[in-house]
Amino acid sequence: SADTITYSAAISACEKGGQWQRALQLMKDMQDRGVPADTITYSAAISACQKGGQWQRALLLLDEMQDKGVPADPITYRAAIAACERGGQWQRGLLLVEHMQSRRMASTKM
Repeated sequence: SADTITYSAAISACEKGGQWQRALQLMKDMQDRGVPADTITYSAAISACQKGGQWQRALLLLDEMQDKGVPADPITYRAAIAACERGGQWQRGLLLVEHMQSRRMASTKM
């Protein structure tokens, strides 16, 4: 059966192919099957939403991962910030930068 690594790879492929809806469906499938999502899984799904112009969904995923205690890394934050930027939500993007910095994350290569 599929595990976290397999799902993460599939979600990453969806992200690269611009298939944000499919990425979110795979996230739901994981939840339904009790397969835990990790930082890599969420980062790929957030990136898929970013590329699809779905900034609201990207931020919902970021909230969800925090609710579940899954740590966000700089890659996760960069994807969420890029989603805000693409959606013209620069204030939200700035809030994410501040949040990331308050958590003492390296925001290099932004």
